[in-house]
Amino acid sequence: MNATTTRGALLAALACVLVGGSFTANSLLGHYPYAGGQFLRYGLAFLLLVPLAGPGAATRLRTLGAARWLRLALLAAVGMVGFNLAVLAAERTAEPAVPGVFVGCAPVVVAVVVPLLAGRRPQRAVLYGALAVAVGAFAVQGWGRTDGAGIAFSVCALVGEVGFAVLAVPVLRPLGPRLLSTVVCGIAAAESAVAGVLADGTGWLPRPDAVEAGALLWQAVVVTVVGFVCWYMGMQRIGAERATLFSGLIPVAAVGTAPLVGSGSYGAAQAVGSALVFAGVAAGSGALTSGRGRRPAAGARRVPERALEKL
Repeated sequence: MNATTTRGALLAALACVLVGGSFTANSLLGHYPYAGGQFLRYGLAFLLLVPLAGPGAATRLRTLGAARWLRLALLAAVGMVGFNLAVLAAERTAEPAVPGVFVGCAPVVVAVVVPLLAGRRPQRAVLYGALAVAVGAFAVQGWGRTDGAGIAFSVCALVGEVGFAVLAVPVLRPLGPRLLSTVVCGIAAAESAVAGVLADGTGWLPRPDAVEAGALLWQAVVVTVVGFVCWYMGMQRIGAERATLFSGLIPVAAVGTAPLVGSGSYGAAQAVGSALVFAGVAAGSGALTSGRGRRPAAGARRVPERALEKL
């Protein structure tokens, strides 16, 4: 791996570990209105990201056409607000492992969809690595009780996870990781406010207690500000296909941190699944291949924007 690929891999890995750890924080927000929590999370993240957006941010935003603004709104609705809502809806009738297993299939879907939209064949190493990651994620989480609604919402969560990566590709280059994160957080906060008023009326934004405030603060500052910027910086360097491989670290981090709050355990199945995830990530990202024997990672991110804008 060259320096650019290594840096991108480390950034993507850090982002996914932070997201996995956020599942523990989610368990502390079970009684807080969903939309209100999302509004506080993304609204605070937006305020923190604005000073970090970089020089010329307003100029870059003015150059975006209506189609790209629509894509940004769709990215926030599908990959952020919709994804979280789908997971919560799935867990009403299914055990948490069920949506987790579906989301664990995201690397496989992205490994196929992105190259096909770009007019090329999926890379075998990435596809095989993605399959290993998906199997490992299943082993880490297992399978649980569910019904038709639980499966349907779990599929929606998978769509949201895929959309968070794929929909961002055409707007990542003109905006950059920091400005892209800033914009989608602002849009997601507005969408959450609308959803909250429609769903919960005047009670959509109650005052959080100390525990809820701590969980929301962690999600906003660490998971969203740090995690989103690291994720898009990593994706910019190694491409959406390889970056999404690291989403297999999300269930590994979730299972690893759950015992800290007494909400889970780590056993042999989780250890085997974690090993499969690590092996799949290493193989698919090129960590096991010398830089001399393959194309540089930069080629992976030179995806024709027009092809992906047709999505």
